[in-house]
Order: sequence, then structure tokens, then C-alpha cells
Amino acid sequence: MNDFTTPATIRAVFTVGAEQSARQIVDRLEESIDPGEVVVAAFETTDNHWDVTLYFSQPPDRPAIRDLVAATSGDEIAATIQFETIEAKDWVKSSLEGLAPVPAGRFVVYGQHDRERVPSNKLGIEIEAALAFGTGHHGTTRGCLLLLDQVLKQRTPNRILDLGSGTGVLAIAAAKALHRGVLATDIDARSAIVAAENARLNGVGNLVESICAKGFAAPQLRERAPFDLIMANILANPLRQMAPTMAAHLAPSGLLILSGLLPHQAAGVVAAYRAVGVVLLQKIQLTGWSSLLLRYPG
Repeated sequence: MNDFTTPATIRAVFTVGAEQSARQIVDRLEESIDPGEVVVAAFETTDNHWDVTLYFSQPPDRPAIRDLVAATSGDEIAATIQFETIEAKDWVKSSLEGLAPVPAGRFVVYGQHDRERVPSNKLGIEIEAALAFGTGHHGTTRGCLLLLDQVLKQRTPNRILDLGSGTGVLAIAAAKALHRGVLATDIDARSAIVAAENARLNGVGNLVESICAKGFAAPQLRERAPFDLIMANILANPLRQMAPTMAAHLAPSGLLILSGLLPHQAAGVVAAYRAVGVVLLQKIQLTGWSSLLLRYPG
């Protein structure tokens, strides 16, 4: 088991009102600060705003950070930045303690502390090396697992891709259910390593190939395409932008499971895929998030 205890660090948090502003700020910060000193992330909230968070490995120059934000979004936004110290903590252990196993059709996602609580008639997926987003407790992960379970009751896809795999939970679920190879990719190298570790932990390390890749550029994707099933639990905008490429990598009658969508974003994603010939089969909504099942007639 890896040591995921983080040292004490400084976090800066602020909110902007539009995605374009959030992206501009993130780009400006990533261009201006050594990537070894800061991690920058932006997430859409349920009220159509964007939270921008910076984690610093060393105490930051706070006035300089405010100046960078002000140059992109104005003094008013810069003045709202809140700096806070996060004490040393094992975030993985902390996030998993108290989280009950999550059922999703034939699957149950659980932490090590709940091994004894997994029913014998379920396919258990043990996830330790991640926060709650990848443990099944997030509505997008559970939604994807429920749709995957439905798909596998009717079909046996051969070539499977988990795009933006994170902890690898979807790839692991498919590999466990089908006993065949699954390709898992993530734009973040550390996530790709974590997914591979989780696959080994769950006894499917020989079936799940986890690689770091951006989009469909990696040779492993070109070699395995077209896919019978692609699962992508990422964000609405990348999913919309990737619609043509996604369709191009689907086999005739291939299926897509997409999530990471707020309810109001689902229609736009469905429209983007309809424009390239991919049709919606089902939509489910859990805890404020939408998950989609689509098919490419080919």
C-alpha cells in the first residue's frame, strides 16, 4: 500500500462566474508558476459558477498570486482569494473511513475496511488509492456502473476503453465481469499508475492495461480501435469536443457510457453526439449528476 499522507500545505480558493474565466485563470497560473510548486484545478459547481483551487508545495507569494488573478479576472475576484493551511493528513484513509460499500447492479465498490461486508453474489471492487470521487460514492461513478451492468446483461463487448479512468474503477468492473482485456487511459500520469495498482489489487492486473494518454493520440488506442464499448466519466466540455473523435473510434453498434455531467449539461452533450450519428439510449440521474448510454449505429 502506498503512503498517501500529505505534508502540511497551503491552499488558495476562489470562485469565478464563467467557465471561460476559469480556464483563462488556470492557463495563466500554470504558465506563470513552476508546475513543481503548485497544482491548479477548476470545477463547476451546481450554481453554474466555477471554483478554482491552488495547492502549493511551498508557502506562496500571496500578493503575487492575487496580482496574477487580478490580471486575468480583475481586482474584485482577486480580493476574494482565501488562503488556508491544510495540516498533514492521510487523505485517502480519511476519505474512506465511514464510507459504506456502494452497490451498483452486480457491482459493489468498497474500501479495505469493508471487505467483510461485500455480499458473496456481487462483484466487489476494492478502491483505496483515491478520494471519494473514485470510490463509487460519487453519482457519476455509480451511474456509469449501473449503465455498465445493464449493458453487460444484453451484450458482451470485446474491445473496451475506459477513457479518463481516474482510479480505474470502471475498467476494473468491466474486466471482472467479462474476464477480458480493458484499456484504461488518463491524462494524468499518477492516475494511470493508481489505476494499474488498483487493477492488481482486484486481481485483474493482467487484464487492465493502464496508460497515460491525452485523448485518442496514444498508439495503443489506434491499435485496439474500433471499440465496442467506451466509458468516459470526465466533464461536459471535453465530452462535447471529443464527439467526432469518439464516434470515429466506435465499432458499428458500439456503445458509449458518458458521465461527469450536471443535469443541465446533458442535452448539449446528447446533441453533440447526435450530430455525428451517435444516438441516446438512456439517461439516468443520481445525486445531481447525469449519466448517458448512447449507441453508434455505424
